[in-house]
Amino acid sequence: MKNVIGREVPEYIEGIGKTDMFIGAWEKLKKGWMDEPTIPPPNKAKMPHLSKMCDTLEDAIAKTSPKDGMTVSFHHHLRNGDNILVRSIEILANMGIKNITLASSSLNEVHNPILKYLKDGTITKIWSSGIRGDIGKAISEGVLDIPVIIHSHGGRVRAIHTGKINLDLAIVAASAADEEGNATGSHGKSAFGSLGYASIDMRYSKQVIVITDTIVEYPCIPISITQNFVDYVVKVDSIGDASKIATGSTRITKSPMDLRIAKLAADVIEHSGLFVPGFSFQVGAGGASLAVAKFIREKMIKSEIKGSFILGGVTSYVVDMLNEGLFNAIFDVQSFDAAVSSSLMENSNHIEIPAALYANPYNCGCMTNKLDIVVLGALEIDLDFNVNVITGSDGTIRGASGGHSDTASGANLTVVVCPSFRGRLPIVKKSIHTVVTPGETIDVLVTERGICVNPLKPELEKNLKNAGLNVRKIEDLQKEVEAIVGKSKEVEYTDKIVGLIEYRDGTIIDVIRQVKNNG
Repeated sequence: MKNVIGREVPEYIEGIGKTDMFIGAWEKLKKGWMDEPTIPPPNKAKMPHLSKMCDTLEDAIAKTSPKDGMTVSFHHHLRNGDNILVRSIEILANMGIKNITLASSSLNEVHNPILKYLKDGTITKIWSSGIRGDIGKAISEGVLDIPVIIHSHGGRVRAIHTGKINLDLAIVAASAADEEGNATGSHGKSAFGSLGYASIDMRYSKQVIVITDTIVEYPCIPISITQNFVDYVVKVDSIGDASKIATGSTRITKSPMDLRIAKLAADVIEHSGLFVPGFSFQVGAGGASLAVAKFIREKMIKSEIKGSFILGGVTSYVVDMLNEGLFNAIFDVQSFDAAVSSSLMENSNHIEIPAALYANPYNCGCMTNKLDIVVLGALEIDLDFNVNVITGSDGTIRGASGGHSDTASGANLTVVVCPSFRGRLPIVKKSIHTVVTPGETIDVLVTERGICVNPLKPELEKNLKNAGLNVRKIEDLQKEVEAIVGKSKEVEYTDKIVGLIEYRDGTIIDVIRQVKNNG
């Protein structure tokens, strides 16, 4: 079967079940959501004055009575500084627990040590918004029998809320907590900022362990996670290294070409018709897209424009804009810079929000639906403006869906920034490996060689041309780049499906097939 954008998706997949075909960015929601299944949070109780404190993480996990086939969740707010997920899986493996479904909000290179547990049957299924490093490569080569499911940040909340992901145990790292489990990421020796992605886990998981390296006097303030959802609390020497949050994809670019692209993107925003008082704004995690904030800041000061709110992953650039009065508020679901935590702690206009409020399509107040402008990155983009942010040029899993499709679907203006080629590999292609975000939700592509506007937005194209910007047809850009670098070598795949790309509404927008080993 082919879905609405022409990607082949089987109607049934062993280990997953019947698939729900992608029919368009908003079509499923237009048909109605009242009949969608929902599950209630589990009942919990605790006798008066009993301590939740455990001596070790091993003790806490043992008290949850782990079992084969369980689903265990983690958050990724510490990114490559995380020190909890690997330790927890090792403990479960040492207990002999098998057939685990791992439901971490994302997986990074720091989690490479769990690869051996994918090979020995400890972990047999994965839900995640992104998978990087050796784990992504191994999955692409077929290490798991059941395909991984890649979801967006909003889609993860929907999947938990509707029971597609049924959490047995959530292990939540917090930089500070009290004896009852009230916890935060905004202070403590490993402060990392918002705990937005963990909020759905602690509400819906049958059991919750809060793990921290800073126990504070009751009550822990501010409260990001509340004690009524927490079963056990553990103090350890270290939950991780918060200094490693701003690494990899979250570094602010110093590349002259990326800075040029960021400047062009800021020019597009300025002349889009949406750069007006009260506009709302979000930048993605890529180096060039984060740099756009710097140029937008300069334009806002020059034009004396004040915005409404900044949304999403938050950097020091964004905090500076709030402190300078350029925006009224920050809504922070994830902090991309450990230094942001002090702002979250001290500034009442810097507001921590849960992933449900941020991007869950199944609620009537989703923040991404109120976005005016979002700037996002891309690994590849095709002539229909479909975007790949999950698989690399060799076809292996190496990126993250994150909030890409969530924000693109809701924003009035979605700007994708990327170079026209990387390492002599074209980025704009006739066909891309994997579709994560559908082209109908992408408005403009900005590269160092020009600006391409989606034909669905003729008024935007007119505005940019009238401003004297270098607007080109995407087909012409693709041909020019191919003439310079040549055609990309085709990746060979087997018939085995190793991954499913879930659109935010739960439909399948694409599949990832096993990379053929020609060695």
